[in-house]
Amino acid sequence: MQPFVLNRHGRVVFPSNIVPELDLSAIDSLDQLDSVIRRDFEAKTPTGTDILERVENGKYDSRYELMRDVALNMFWTGRYAHTMYVKRPTRWRDVPRRRDDVFMPILTPWEDGDKKVAAVQSAYDDLPPTWEEDAENRIFRILFDVFGHRKHHATELSAIKPTVAEILSDQSNLTFRLNNYDADFPTYSFDDILNCAESKPELEALHRWAMVLHNQYPWDRAHAELVEVGKLEDDDYVVVFEPRDQEVRHFLRRLRTGGNRGPSSQAQPATEPVRPYPAVNVREHFSVMPRIEALAVVHGDQICSNDDLVRNAAYNWSPMSADEISAKTGIEQRRYSSSTLEEMALQASQRALEHAGRGPEDIGAVLVCTCTSTRMIPSVATWLSGQLGIQQTHGSFDIIAACAGMPYGLSDATRLLQEVERPVLVVCVEKFSDKIGNVRTSRMIFGDGAAAMVVGVAPDGEEPDIDYLQMYASGPATQVNSIIWPNPDFDNNITVYGPEVKSLAGRYLSQMIGELQALPDPTGQTDSLLDSIDLVVPHQANKTMVSDLAVKAGLPVESLYFNIGEVGNTSSASIPLAIHDAVVDGVITEPVRIFAPGFGAGAVAGYSVMRIDPAVVARTSTGRADGETAISSPEPAPSQSSDDVQLAFG
Repeated sequence: MQPFVLNRHGRVVFPSNIVPELDLSAIDSLDQLDSVIRRDFEAKTPTGTDILERVENGKYDSRYELMRDVALNMFWTGRYAHTMYVKRPTRWRDVPRRRDDVFMPILTPWEDGDKKVAAVQSAYDDLPPTWEEDAENRIFRILFDVFGHRKHHATELSAIKPTVAEILSDQSNLTFRLNNYDADFPTYSFDDILNCAESKPELEALHRWAMVLHNQYPWDRAHAELVEVGKLEDDDYVVVFEPRDQEVRHFLRRLRTGGNRGPSSQAQPATEPVRPYPAVNVREHFSVMPRIEALAVVHGDQICSNDDLVRNAAYNWSPMSADEISAKTGIEQRRYSSSTLEEMALQASQRALEHAGRGPEDIGAVLVCTCTSTRMIPSVATWLSGQLGIQQTHGSFDIIAACAGMPYGLSDATRLLQEVERPVLVVCVEKFSDKIGNVRTSRMIFGDGAAAMVVGVAPDGEEPDIDYLQMYASGPATQVNSIIWPNPDFDNNITVYGPEVKSLAGRYLSQMIGELQALPDPTGQTDSLLDSIDLVVPHQANKTMVSDLAVKAGLPVESLYFNIGEVGNTSSASIPLAIHDAVVDGVITEPVRIFAPGFGAGAVAGYSVMRIDPAVVARTSTGRADGETAISSPEPAPSQSSDDVQLAFG
């Protein structure tokens, strides 16, 4: 599915959040499947008995709370059918009896079902509207039509449905019989669901849920009943389950053969290095001094606000308001791009080269820092070299250093300058919007963007623009695996294990500040390198978290610049994007020395202390919305439990 589309109301919609799906290619056993199902469908879902008890004890304060619980209960009831099967009403005489890929559910009557249904109806009538009575009534009618006609118990449902032959082995097994089945029974189209619009974001999400649940039972539910298979007649309609797609067929085949994954390796305890790695003093270590000739950026062309996230809440998300997202992350919106990662990189590079007055014949190397590229051959850097018309470089290669991409890229660029003595193009680019899926924590923070820097040779006798460079990597295995993509435990989407990320960020920030306090000011004007810093532009991970950690590490919060509130976390691109925006915002109006620390996935980190002249920044003509054309039509993991997957990094 596409990572996001614009519906006819101009609102961002995440198709992957609309219909529950699992990437079964990452699952080999029923135990693994059960774990995923428990996490996504069961952990936060009330049973029918739970809902009844909450009604009887007056636990619901509003209609929305009740409707949300009813919807979650119905997603849980259909958890396996949603993710693995297609339901096909079929005449009993036409159902194949001997196929091993045609199934029928064995069901048990819903205990106290009538009492639970009546309690929900009564509670809804008695509760006050939460926001908009008309909209809530419309949504409740759809939900209650599903919930109110539920026939079967859901707790003991099996992921692997019995074949027709297996259900017939006991003539008393109960299954669905559809009386008066109408093949033209109305359902909601994908466009109906996509273009759903409510003025309150929470209701818009709930309305989409209701339509999806309605489509799971495309028949008149009032005329459905449970009947013994031995009493079925030829003209009766039954509900046949077939594998949703080839992926489900392959999964069922793997279950029969016992899976295909070997044992996982055991990480060794982390031990300290024999001695610290000192920061690189550029003046002392190198003879060719780096000069930053240009910095250009490309922001995502589509805004995704916190309200947009709430409108797109998936069935497996905890409830959260736009204000709560802002308070926990410091993010009001993030930017997504309708362009590919490569196109963003190319556009930023072209702008940077133009601003530097450089042509393809001038460039000695191309380095692309990214952790979200799906391109293997050719690498993004070599592809970019070709697109820019560069006949030959000394080296073009990609660097996977996640959120420390810019410090890593500048370190390699400075080293390459010694060999080629000509400009190096450093590109930091990320496209997260198509790697997130319906993982809430990642969807809250990540955005898309690109930045390109031309790092040239300073004239003889002139000071470098880069004073110090530092890189780190590794740590305890839990920190190394604190951000994972692809993650088999979370449908191969990007996932963030918050406590471990916070731990590694705090460890690295303290180490960095300690180094800056001990290092001398290269100009000799202050007592330490830290005292010489005019502005701190950190990796834009999570404003709340980084601010707290920076203060604990000894940095005054007013010395930090953030743009994460408007663009989100763009990993390797976040620092150069923030530098650009600091110039646009008027925070940088003259040459300043900045401290730029980065830290993140893989327990990598690094920093650069460098001089930024606002004249080298190619300002976008329309500020942070580059004026690009927006899309116009819809088109092994660590051992942490799911409870450790905290919102963002908090």
